[in-house]
Amino acid sequence: MSPAMIDFKPVTDRVAGLLGAVKDEHLGDPTPCEEFSVAMLLNHLLGLTFAFTSTAKKEHGPHTDDPPVAPSPEVDPEWRTLLPARLDALAAAWSEPAAWEGEGTAGGVTLPGEVMALVALNEVAIHGWDLARATGQDYELPSEIVAVLLEFDGQDADDEAARAGIYGPVVEVAGASPQDRLIGITGRDPNWRP
Repeated sequence: MSPAMIDFKPVTDRVAGLLGAVKDEHLGDPTPCEEFSVAMLLNHLLGLTFAFTSTAKKEHGPHTDDPPVAPSPEVDPEWRTLLPARLDALAAAWSEPAAWEGEGTAGGVTLPGEVMALVALNEVAIHGWDLARATGQDYELPSEIVAVLLEFDGQDADDEAARAGIYGPVVEVAGASPQDRLIGITGRDPNWRP
């Protein structure tokens, strides 16, 4: 693995580890993403893991080349088997050096592969926190992942135009841990509870 590459597996495994505690009664519950229920968040994760796996493989299709659409409020009935498999596939795809080279496309946007990798990692890591918080579970990202994502998300923290449509305003939390600072930078309140 080249020094620039990051192993997605600690994050994808952490998110997969949340799924067993997500009960049917959680599916209509709110999440820190104000527009998403738990079911919508699961569908979003299903879609983005599939799309970013294709991005890593330099594949094209509507799932990579078209702008994202709002996820359905009805979760795919196979989500309990599909999502862990897609998380594993995502980690495997981004473990290939070629994924980080050249350019990749997702959501109709083309960026350098190494930037797209960070977008993919960030999506899974932050939405994992959303899912954990919405379903009352603990969630701790590896400190080295938090450091990488703090730098990545922090570069646009003061740029409202760059954040528009991606994140809400930064939430400042006094004495916050690095992970809570990361969550705040992504426009979420680290103290959010359902």
